[in-house]
This record gives sequence, structure tokens and C-alpha cells, in this order.
Amino acid sequence: MNTQNQLTNNTGALFINLNKNVRVVIFAVCVTLCLTPFISPAIALMMGLVIAQFTGHPYLHLNHKATHILLQVSVVGLGFGMNVHSALQAGKEGILFTIVSIISTLTFGFLIGKWFNIEKKTSFLISAGTAICGGSAIAAISPVIKAEEKQISVALGCVFILNSLALFIFPLVGHYLNLSQTQFGLWCAIAIHDTSSVVGAAGKYGTHALEVATTVKLARALWIIPVAFVSSFLFKNKSKKISIPYFIGLFILAMIANTYIPVVALVSPYFIMIAKAGLTLTLFLIGAGLSRAVLLSVGFKPFMQGVLLWIGISGTALYAIMHLA
Repeated sequence: MNTQNQLTNNTGALFINLNKNVRVVIFAVCVTLCLTPFISPAIALMMGLVIAQFTGHPYLHLNHKATHILLQVSVVGLGFGMNVHSALQAGKEGILFTIVSIISTLTFGFLIGKWFNIEKKTSFLISAGTAICGGSAIAAISPVIKAEEKQISVALGCVFILNSLALFIFPLVGHYLNLSQTQFGLWCAIAIHDTSSVVGAAGKYGTHALEVATTVKLARALWIIPVAFVSSFLFKNKSKKISIPYFIGLFILAMIANTYIPVVALVSPYFIMIAKAGLTLTLFLIGAGLSRAVLLSVGFKPFMQGVLLWIGISGTALYAIMHLA
């Protein structure tokens, strides 16, 4: 069974015990609502969290695969709403922040792990998830370092909890500090773990923030490859294949088609609408997998490592974007 499935299957005690048919109906209603324009990504995530605690996810065994596919398809769909020239400019602005933040986060994570005496592989997975792209980085790197199920579960739980908080906190901070669209997009891409929450937070802030955040975050996700190679040497494992995020190539092709093919530009609004609905549904499913058992499985020290890393990268990136960019 997939590690993510094992993580989410461990639902623990529910506040309301209902038969499966009722749970399925409630779940189906929530899914349907997420596909409408009336539910924002933040509300969808909150709905998922409520489902996880009160009635439970009736299809937990399919949750990881569904979120994985939905996220990738939705991100490709967002490419139809972006312009190549604007994306290249956003990428240039974010590349220095990306390199510095990834290296510093991995280094800081190593030091915190040593300080708290956290198991080495767990600490590394939390650091990599924070530095690159959350659950995707953990899923790609864990087989390379031969991580055990418990180590992966702890890292995923830690990242998903903080990732969920970021979706609510970042837009509030952005508006309070009056960040520009470009500043907020860069900040989201650097400091929020998963692509789904990056897109959710940036999309709520504005169209240009969404474009900047998505482009920089996907460029950041490509760092899974060199980090995984380095990991294989650090943990002395040269036999495992490295998972390459091929959907980023499809995102680039969609962006090129939208920029240079007039016919594609005419239908792009429909692709974007479907993509945003898919991302909202993705966040609902992520929330629905965060049961009490998942929340309690993380442990104090690993969670504190995740919190300190998140605060460090968020605060440093925000200062740099506001004062140095």
C-alpha cells in the first residue's frame, strides 16, 4: 500500500459515527460544492478538515492517487492562462531566491535535526519538504534514502499541517503589509510547501500573483532532481530511481500554446476554470486526509523542526522580497 494511503487510512476515532452510505452522501455533497465557484480553496480545505474529524473520508484508499492526479492536471490547466514572456520574467526574479532558500533551508534543517536529536531520515524529509515542494518532494526523495513508513508519515503529517495553516495566514499577512502582486507571488512560491496551497493562496490574492507563484513554484519543484541525487550519496543508496516531475513540461507546453496559438487562447478561459475547480477539490481531499491520528502521529520534536524551518524561510523570504528585491 502507498505510504500516503497508510498515513490517511489511519483515521482514528471520529466525533460522529455514521454508516457508510451516509458518509458517502456527505462526502459527495462536499465534492460537488468544491466544483462550484462558491467555495474558495481555503473553505474547501476547512471542509476537508471537518470531514476528517467528524465523519471520516469514505474513500481513503484512493485519496493519495486522486490528489496526485488532480494536482498535476490542474497545474497543467493553469498553464493555459499564462504568457511565456511574463513567466520568464517571473522565473528570473525568483531564481536567486529559490537557490538561496533551498540551500539555507536544508542546512538549517540539518542543524535543527542535530540539535533536537531527531532521527536523521525524518529530519531530512521534513527539511526537503519545506525547502522544495512539500509532499511531492517527500514522496520523490523517500525511496532514494530508503525511508521507513513511520519516517515518511511523520514528515508528511508535519508538512501538511503547516501547509494548511499557510493557506489561511499568508493572504492575511500579504494584505496587512500591502504586498504587491509580484511580491506576494514570490513569497508564496518560496515559503508555502505544496503547490496546491501556493496556487490557492496566490489565486485569492490576484491574477498576477497566481502567475508569478505558479511559475516560480514549478521551477522550484525541479530541484527535486538534484536534491534527490545528492540524497542518494549522503545516504549511500545508488540503486533507486529518481521520480522526475514530468507534468511541469506539460505546463510549459500549455503556456507556449496559450501565448502563440490564437485558437488555444480562445478556449483557455474554460481550461483555467476547470483547473481552479480541480485545485479547490485537491485541497478538500488533502484536508479530508488529515485525521486526528495523522495530526497526533507527528510528534513534538519533528513538528517543532517543521515550525522553525517554516518560520525561518517565511520570515527571511518576506524580508528579502520587501527590502532587497
